[in-house]
Amino acid sequence: MLTILIVAIHIAVSLALIVMVLLHSGKGGGLSEMFGGGLGSAAAGSTQVERNLDRATVLTAVIFAFTTITLAIRLQ
Repeated sequence: MLTILIVAIHIAVSLALIVMVLLHSGKGGGLSEMFGGGLGSAAAGSTQVERNLDRATVLTAVIFAFTTITLAIRLQ
């Protein structure tokens, strides 16, 4: 039963991680401009939205890694 819960969390975190990576601005601006994260060439450096998105992405990646390791151990 616990394994099913971990798999469900792992799938949800995987989808969240995909969305967060797509929200990051790349060379072309990315999808984060749609939510006010990017100001184009008018602003220098990272905005607060980009920094918070970075933190959320790192946290999601850590949770993803934890659930991956947990599933690998439980399914042996």
